[in-house]
Amino acid sequence: MKEQLFERLDNAYEDMVIIRRHLHMHPELSFQEVKTAQYIRDFYINLGVEVRENVGGNGVVARIKGGRPGKTIALRADFDALPIQDEKDVSYKSTVAGVAHACGHDGHTATLLQLAKAIHDIHEDLAGEYVFIHQHAEEYAPGGAKSMIEDGCLEGVDAIFGTHLWSLTPYGAIEYLTGPVMAAADRFVLTIQGSGGHGAAPHQTKDAIVIGSQLVMNLQQLVSRRVNPIESAVLSVGSFVAENAFNIIADSAKLGGTVRTFNPEIRDLMELEMKRIVEGTALSNDCTIEFDYIRGYPPVVNHAAETEFIKTIIEQLPDAEAVEAEPQMGGEDFAYYLEKVPGTFFFTGAKPVDPYPHHHPKFDFNERAMLLAAKALGAAAIDYQNN
Repeated sequence: MKEQLFERLDNAYEDMVIIRRHLHMHPELSFQEVKTAQYIRDFYINLGVEVRENVGGNGVVARIKGGRPGKTIALRADFDALPIQDEKDVSYKSTVAGVAHACGHDGHTATLLQLAKAIHDIHEDLAGEYVFIHQHAEEYAPGGAKSMIEDGCLEGVDAIFGTHLWSLTPYGAIEYLTGPVMAAADRFVLTIQGSGGHGAAPHQTKDAIVIGSQLVMNLQQLVSRRVNPIESAVLSVGSFVAENAFNIIADSAKLGGTVRTFNPEIRDLMELEMKRIVEGTALSNDCTIEFDYIRGYPPVVNHAAETEFIKTIIEQLPDAEAVEAEPQMGGEDFAYYLEKVPGTFFFTGAKPVDPYPHHHPKFDFNERAMLLAAKALGAAAIDYQNN
C-alpha cells in the first residue's frame, strides 16, 4: 500500500507546489485565517471527504475511514502566517503587505492536503481511520491546538504525527528525537512607573530608562547564576520602549521578552526569580514595576515508542536519512497534542539554495521537501496500524 501511496504522491507533487504557492501569495495572520480555512474545507468537500470547520476557532478537521477496522491516526499541519514583510524576489511573493508565510506553514498545509487526497484514493484498501488536523494560530499563544483539542479534534485518536519543514537542515535529512525536542515558550511584560522630569535635573526624577537598564542587566544573571548549568534556559529581552524628547527623563518604560525552558521546575524557578528581581529593583529605586508573566506553550515532549517508530519509517524512505536532532529552544503548540495522545514531532530538511532562518523576511524552503514530508507522514500513518 505504501508503494501505491508514494506513486500517487509523486504524481501529485506539481499540485502540491501550486497549492503551496497560492497560500504563500495569500497569507493570513493567526486567528484571522478565514479564507485559508475555507480553501482547506473546499478541498475536502471536492474530494467528498467528511470535514468539520470552525473547530476550536478557524481549525479544520477531515476524517477518512479505511475499508477495514484499525487504529485512528492523526496527522497535523498548521496554516497561519506571520506579521512580516515578504522580501523575496519570487513569482509567488506575498500579495498582502506586512504578512508572509515566513515559517513554512503554507508548505505544511499543501503537504497534508495532497497526502489526504492520496490516502482517500486508496482508503478502501487501508485499515483504520485517518484524521487530518489543519490547525490555525500556531504562531501566537494561546494558539489553536488547545482549543481544537477541547473541540474534539483528537476524539478516538490512538496516535499523532507532525512535521516541520526546516529551512536550515539539508534536504533529505529528517531529524527525530525522543523526549523534549522544543521548549516551553513563555513571555513577560515589565511596566516601569518612575517619575519623569527635565534632563537637566535628574536628581528630581526616578529615571525609568535607568531602572529598566538595571532590570535588563540583573535579569541576565538568572540563567548563569540561578539555573543549574546541567539544565537549559533562555531569557531574552526583545523590547525596551521609553520614547521621549532628548531633554526629558522618562516617566515610564515598558520591556517585553521571552523565557524558554524544558524542565517544569526550571520554568517555575525562572518566574519566581524574575519576580524577586523585579520587586528588589522597584524597592531600591522607590518606584513601581508591574510584572506580567504569561505562560505560553509547554515543551514538546516526544513519546519514546512513536519516535523510535518514526525513525524506522525514515530509514525505509528513499532519498531520506534519519538524523538524531538536538533540542531546540523554539516553541510549538504541537505540545498540547502530545500531552493527550502518544506521538512524535520531527523536522524535515528543506534547505534551499539561499537559506534564511525561519521568521526571516526572505525565508523560503526547498519545495521537494514537501513530498518527502508527505511520504514520511503517510508511511507512518499506514504502518502504525501494525505497530
